[in-house]
Amino acid sequence: MVFNSYTFIAFFLIVLLLHNLPISWRAKKINLLLASYVFYAAWNPPFILLLWLSTVVDYFVGRALYKQQHVTKKRLLLVLSLIGNLGMLCFFKYGAFLLENFVSLVNLVGIEFSPAAPNIILPAGISFYTFTTLCYTIDMYHKRSEPVKSMLDFSLFVTFFPHLVAGPIVRPPQLVPQFETPRSATMKQMTEGLLLLTLGLFMKVVLADGQLAGTANDVFGFTGALPSIDAWMGVLAFSGQIFFDFGGYSTCAIGAALCLGFVLPENFKYPYAAIGFSDFWRRWHITLSAWLRDYLYIPLGGNRKGELNTYINLMITMLLGGLWHGANWTFVVWGGLHGFYLWVEKFIKDKLTRKPGTQDQSIVTAGMTGSNTSLLFVYALFTFFLINVTWVFFRAGTFSQAWTMLGSMFGMAQDAEPLLTTLAIIKVSVIITLMVIAHWWMRNSSVVQLAQKIPLWFLAIVWALMLFALALSQESTSSFIYFQF
Repeated sequence: MVFNSYTFIAFFLIVLLLHNLPISWRAKKINLLLASYVFYAAWNPPFILLLWLSTVVDYFVGRALYKQQHVTKKRLLLVLSLIGNLGMLCFFKYGAFLLENFVSLVNLVGIEFSPAAPNIILPAGISFYTFTTLCYTIDMYHKRSEPVKSMLDFSLFVTFFPHLVAGPIVRPPQLVPQFETPRSATMKQMTEGLLLLTLGLFMKVVLADGQLAGTANDVFGFTGALPSIDAWMGVLAFSGQIFFDFGGYSTCAIGAALCLGFVLPENFKYPYAAIGFSDFWRRWHITLSAWLRDYLYIPLGGNRKGELNTYINLMITMLLGGLWHGANWTFVVWGGLHGFYLWVEKFIKDKLTRKPGTQDQSIVTAGMTGSNTSLLFVYALFTFFLINVTWVFFRAGTFSQAWTMLGSMFGMAQDAEPLLTTLAIIKVSVIITLMVIAHWWMRNSSVVQLAQKIPLWFLAIVWALMLFALALSQESTSSFIYFQF
């Protein structure tokens, strides 16, 4: 079931009705749990078994980890959870990828091996709920929080339908305490939740699918060389598409949860206004960035074991972060490019802060006042430019396609013929320009804060226009891009 469907609207209205009935809190939580299973079963009902398996195993392993005092037994329990979660993830998400690379390797050394192609279906959202349950067992191992008291609360924490399929990736302290006491949305929460739900659907349906997806698909689906303007419009279109698609999903998820009285963590904060790449990863897919930092980068040693190890840990984190997104070497290169950008940024920042008389702040963290504003905006545009280069590897299915696209973008293509119409070029240019300006203007604010400041009549007009645009774009029911991850 996708948010951008009439089925979800009917489903959500029923959930809201049941959640506001005068029944016990336990009954309401059971309703939410059953609704979450129905929401997930809309894709492929048998995969609910994987969800149950992950939930039950990690609930009991987590409790045992917290109570266990014997170091060896404690480590064995953690390994059991890691094997269960990562093994399931590796089989379903990376099984075909691993087999393909193994076959290529043995063929390279002269061994003929041609196995039957595996028929593995990727369960929706497996990367998200696997990371959700993993953080629980790891936290129990380190005793960072107390075990969840009931199976019902833990099951709801894992499967709560707004975040289940594509995040935000929540941690037990962020959501479990909200299940312990009765709650329903206040009028303020309901209004803000419906506004966010409308905005998220507008981002997905009208902007991502209706205005940008066609251009991105045309350009990346073209196998030949393109003029620079066409190649750049295709990449910029995808840059906007993936933000409006994934940012739209997160906005819908936060809005839907708020309508029920629950608060989910922020997942996007105007990433295309990022001043540097550290800032970008504090704004893009925030919950994944924080997960990789806390459960991978810091355990590897973080920046505590010298400069060389810091760079190595940073690159390992970004490479694995790229691989998390998809079973393809192009995603690994995408992550590696971001790792390289972070390397360069850290190197420059370290050099600047080591100069005598230089404060422990660089251009990346400089103030946003006076003459600095223009300089920082230029740096933000440069960051956006380099991020668009990385999107080529994220979107291209093969390295050959990626190199062809990069060659076209930087004017190295020969015999290139125009592909896009003038109208398509103007449309993408206007949307992306407005998007970057909006991100810069809103970089230290939020939609809810803005809605509280503007006149009510103006908010009503904007809201009505979004609903009208959604009504005109009602044929868009495509899945969100991050469902495949």
